[in-house]
Amino acid sequence: MPLHVTVIGAGLGGLTLARVLQLHSIPATVYEAEPSPTARPQGGMLDIHDYNGQIALQAADLMDEFRGLILEGRQAMRILAPNGELLVDKADDGTGGRPEVQRGDLRQMLLASLPDGTVRWGHKVNAVRSLGPGRHEVTFANGSSITTDLLVGADGAWSKVRPLLSSDVPEYTGRSVVETYLYDADTRHPAVAKTVGGGSMMAVEPGREIFAHREKGDTLHAYVGLHKPREWFDAVDFSGADATAHLMREFAHWAPELTALLTEADLPPTLRPLYALPAAHRWPRIPGVTLLGDAAHLSPPNGEGANLAMLDAAELALALAAHPDAPETALTAYEQDLFPRSARPRNSDEPEAADPDDPAYDLIAEHLRNQQ
Repeated sequence: MPLHVTVIGAGLGGLTLARVLQLHSIPATVYEAEPSPTARPQGGMLDIHDYNGQIALQAADLMDEFRGLILEGRQAMRILAPNGELLVDKADDGTGGRPEVQRGDLRQMLLASLPDGTVRWGHKVNAVRSLGPGRHEVTFANGSSITTDLLVGADGAWSKVRPLLSSDVPEYTGRSVVETYLYDADTRHPAVAKTVGGGSMMAVEPGREIFAHREKGDTLHAYVGLHKPREWFDAVDFSGADATAHLMREFAHWAPELTALLTEADLPPTLRPLYALPAAHRWPRIPGVTLLGDAAHLSPPNGEGANLAMLDAAELALALAAHPDAPETALTAYEQDLFPRSARPRNSDEPEAADPDDPAYDLIAEHLRNQQ
């Protein structure tokens, strides 16, 4: 029987998988819970790295289209101390290897590369069960169901496919971020716009941090992070001003041009608790099913999640293309590379969202050590 791949989840990983498979004449169908590609905002900026995400896009034959999405100048980086002192001001000279794009634009590029009907919208998974040697049944909330010989869970942190392979579930990392937006920042919020600059900005101290990106136009998108138990956040109503006041008590000693990313936000702050799977998460080879992206190796934000999901997808597709008549051989080879990559340790004292090969990374780490 010809190989056909069933993918759960139309995020960047699932769509990359479908694209590379179809380039190699392997049909794939992607089932997505959202009712349409525009059902919800797709998040902010992504830096797509030349050592993983761009490799996946090359395999997908989409590099020319990707270059058209790049927001010039956004690799610039500013690092500030909490008191507002400028520690690093790094221009975007075009050699960083981590160009920035909007996540929604990248997803739309991948969708546009797929034949009509590849993605089945409005298919929220209710249950997945094994039918015996390598076959699985997926039941959807709309009452339909499918059976498949090759099932890929690309359905994120709370994957419905993962329990076929692993009993591990994501656990709270002890850290949450609060997401904020400032619109028309150059005219309406000039001081904070100047502080962020033309690319990204970060300020960190033990237990708290603020990261910000300049998105399309002059929109500033920020993440205010705190290392606190879930109960600390659960006690706050994030639909009103009380949340901002509650958070500001933790940043009272910070410079106002930094905390303005919270106090001047144009929308109520959105709470995003951070969860992770064990760093060494793996599973035995079970016929007919595997995982990629956050379903396989959810970790705290470090700038790699989307890149790794796309690389997982490309490597899985290429393995299947190399062994179209022996999918278990392909899945074994894929997972042998996936597990070590997923399990690379990350020191908890290291700064988030920084490239370990960047000199700025050492500066942030030293700044943190000096405050402990």
